[in-house]
Amino acid sequence: MDTLPETYYVTPNDSNLRIDLVLFNCGFFSSRSAAAKAVANKQVLVNNNLVKKNYIVSSDDVISFVQTANKDADQIDELIPLDIRFEDEHILVISKQADLITHPSNDAQKRTLMHALVQRYGKDGLCLCQGNEDRPGIVHRLDAHTSGLMICAKTNEAGEALIEQIRKREIDRRYLALVHGIIRDNNAKISAPIRRHTTHRTKMVVGEGPGARDAITTFNTLARFSSATNDDGYTLLECKLLTGRTHQIRVHMQFIKHPVVGDQLYKSYAPKAKSASLGLTRQFLHSTHLEFNHPITNDHLSFEDALPKDLRNTLLCIKERMFEITDAYENYSSLL
Repeated sequence: MDTLPETYYVTPNDSNLRIDLVLFNCGFFSSRSAAAKAVANKQVLVNNNLVKKNYIVSSDDVISFVQTANKDADQIDELIPLDIRFEDEHILVISKQADLITHPSNDAQKRTLMHALVQRYGKDGLCLCQGNEDRPGIVHRLDAHTSGLMICAKTNEAGEALIEQIRKREIDRRYLALVHGIIRDNNAKISAPIRRHTTHRTKMVVGEGPGARDAITTFNTLARFSSATNDDGYTLLECKLLTGRTHQIRVHMQFIKHPVVGDQLYKSYAPKAKSASLGLTRQFLHSTHLEFNHPITNDHLSFEDALPKDLRNTLLCIKERMFEITDAYENYSSLL
């Protein structure tokens, strides 16, 4: 087993909470009991000191802990394919297939995008700029069941610059999403903080509280589809991320009562009829547009990615029900 150090800087929202709850809220452990066990096993330090599991954190605390990872986690017999759209000595842009997890987690230790990168380039050929030895090459994420364009970094210099661009909202990231119900607005902005669910460790929610972070999504309506017996109609959206929170688009769409079609985790407010998901086994969410300046050369780069077959077929199923398109639709007609 290798040991991987992690560090967390306590925020004011975490103050006066037990350390095991803080570690769980931040997603570093699969359960509160797992976090408490790590504290009891002396794997957690606060300000370089051992503490008990009932320790109450303060806003200026620095928590460091050790997460164990399998030394052979990147030894995969079968080659994991990569759909590379751009590559040089510093970065690569890929189109991630659906059902490929970005990096190892408590629930998935093998066959992730990270393993595919290590297979191709080796750990020494990828950035480790986030201080995470278990996430070489990864500078941002897509959900497992979300497909489409992603940037990966080979060098620390490129990775650090890309992370800074993301922090400054300088990377244009747009997604195509089909959502339940008919949205009347042609464009809107959703500004609502997102935090981890208090009892469901894999779920995020809109709300204030421990671990809550600002989250902003804008959208343009592309097309509207009329309702039928078993559904309330659908709306095709272009969503743009101004922040990059976990499950952000999915959470925000549920928040406005128009959840993404096929999303099994955030399906509240959707019709109960099974046919309303149009046969999808994953959420209709695709990273279709990436635009940014190269982190080293400063060249302007822009990429577009057409819908994969399963999502394209879903739109074909309801094509006859389309009753309105907007001017923005034409920008994506060749990708649908």
